[in-house]
Amino acid sequence: MTYTAPPGTHVGHVHLRVADLDRAIAFYQGVLGFELRVKYGNSAAFLGADGYHHHIGLNTWDSLGATPPPAGHTGLYHAAFLYPDRRGLVDVIKRVTAAGIPFDGAAHHGVSTAVYLRDPDENGVELYYDLPKSDWPRDAEGNLTMVNNRFSVDEYVSETEALIASGAV
Repeated sequence: MTYTAPPGTHVGHVHLRVADLDRAIAFYQGVLGFELRVKYGNSAAFLGADGYHHHIGLNTWDSLGATPPPAGHTGLYHAAFLYPDRRGLVDVIKRVTAAGIPFDGAAHHGVSTAVYLRDPDENGVELYYDLPKSDWPRDAEGNLTMVNNRFSVDEYVSETEALIASGAV
């Protein structure tokens, strides 16, 4: 018997162990733009967007001063943060670039457009926006046919700025 989560179900937040709370807050608040909602001394903080209590939990309870997990082990692949539209994604891409943080990659998936990077604790981060559901690619039976088409972040930003200037975005 298969259980299906009810409509409206979604991932509410991600909670990360970090080595340095203030450094992590500087990234998630200062670069990605999430608002600091609550901070418990130097041990935990909760950040959110759009008035939500928290999308991101950070703590040093078991990780103060720790090193990132080694490659090739199980654990979090990435936390994904959904932006409302292409303009919002490009705005955060510019903030990441201005902060000197490199991108691991970027891809159009048919259903979304995403860029990938690492936070200060080497946790994977995906920043993306969804395309309208009516534009999602489907096969003859109506099943999604997602893709992984890589793109240049710099070219994407330039293209988006041109679309904004022309009023198309």
